Amino acid sequence: MKNVRKIIAVALCLILAFSATAVLGYAAEAVAPTRITVSVKGDSSTTKGIAWFTKAEAETTAEVFKDGIDVTDSVSIVDVSCSAWEGSYSHKLTITNLEPGTEYSFRVGDGVNWSDMGSFITDDGDSQFDFIAIADVQASNLGNFEKGAATLRAAFEVMPNAEFVANMGDYTNDSTNEEWDLFDQTFAQLNLMSTGVPVAGNHDGFGSGAKYWFSKMFNLDESESVQTKNGVNYSFDYGNAHFAVLNTNDMLSVSQPQLTWLKNDLNSTAKDWKIVFMHKSPYTLGKDGKWPDALFLQESLTEVLDECNVDLVMSGHDHMYLRTKQLKGNAVVEDGTTYVLSGTAGSKRYEIRSFLADSFMKTDFIAALTVQKNGYGNYWNGSDWNSKSDTNIGGCFNCISINGGELTLKSYILADELDENEEQVITEIDSFTLTKQEGQNVATFSGDNTTSKMQYLMGILPSFVKLAIYTFTKWLPTFMKILPRIVDVYAKEGTF
Repeated sequence: MKNVRKIIAVALCLILAFSATAVLGYAAEAVAPTRITVSVKGDSSTTKGIAWFTKAEAETTAEVFKDGIDVTDSVSIVDVSCSAWEGSYSHKLTITNLEPGTEYSFRVGDGVNWSDMGSFITDDGDSQFDFIAIADVQASNLGNFEKGAATLRAAFEVMPNAEFVANMGDYTNDSTNEEWDLFDQTFAQLNLMSTGVPVAGNHDGFGSGAKYWFSKMFNLDESESVQTKNGVNYSFDYGNAHFAVLNTNDMLSVSQPQLTWLKNDLNSTAKDWKIVFMHKSPYTLGKDGKWPDALFLQESLTEVLDECNVDLVMSGHDHMYLRTKQLKGNAVVEDGTTYVLSGTAGSKRYEIRSFLADSFMKTDFIAALTVQKNGYGNYWNGSDWNSKSDTNIGGCFNCISINGGELTLKSYILADELDENEEQVITEIDSFTLTKQEGQNVATFSGDNTTSKMQYLMGILPSFVKLAIYTFTKWLPTFMKILPRIVDVYAKEGTF
């Protein structure tokens, strides 16, 4: 009898031990940080914004290391928050008082349960730095997310010293918990090793099911954003360049309040280079290049960019690579703005809509063009886009170097197919260099550049009125004029 009691006691102890272990394991999993992102925020030489998620409510903290030594006490961790969001908990904190030009490692968690180690570098303030730009992973399944991650890994192979990654938007297809988890599953290590410059795409925050997702996923400077429901507009300095990030989900395109913000922002800097990141492109031959919301940007946005002497605009949305010649006033000029449609890092790719040529998009504007569509692979040969190359079928990435008064952009394709030696193929598809004399820009605006709720609401009607006027007086007549071409192309090629 005693032996039976001992056996029962031992069994109960084992059950309790296993139960406790399971409970502790579940508790640890519930507060384990996921979807960790590091973003530019404020002063790039001293500050980083970090965001992550947990399944359960937890403390929000971080540890920071320099050369393997814990320096958390010497930096400042501010703006700490934890809020319920879509069945999980969104965590944010800002690390400031960092040293310029320094590489740090970090981890986040609740003080007991920690993430893997990540790293970032702060801006040293000089006029030489590299960065990577991608666009439109826009995946909804694991395989396509993996292709997007492979493209970004290839970009770091080409440019290992890149100090940040600008993503022109559409991180996911439907902005759901499931898709953001797949994004984290495939991009987690890449996000831990780099600073992001996120741009809101229409799939990241435009639609009733996706409101505020973009703002929750990234810890950005929202202090001057005209609104944050479907994206964030913000700006930052890095080296001798000023970057403005637009939200083209704002009232279908870019609202009048955001254009006012952009003009003030670009006029507030004396940096040598002025660069704008956005999702929708004013100049495109893709499927979205036929609609007035993006085409209106050729009129409303370019007026501001021209006036403020912007050097480079990078965008996404139309899933092909296209670079314009330097433009100003919708004409080719020597000192105008170069527009780069950044291609797609993912596997969703668009054919050319040939009916757009010389109607909504002048072919004289094209400096380079590569189409990544499976079985398509066309590129611009100087007179048409009927030249084909199989190595153009793959994920696109862009590597940008700034060195004083010289900016060089090189674009590449990571081919979908391996070569005969089962090795990946990376092909350079475009390269160009802009040069300028340093020290010529002068700041002409200072003061408050925030937009009150009332100012934003008052800007809604003028924004829609101007878009409506453009739609009915310029877009619609052109669309009707080329309608026979549209029908003919659809009948022959099946594209619209």
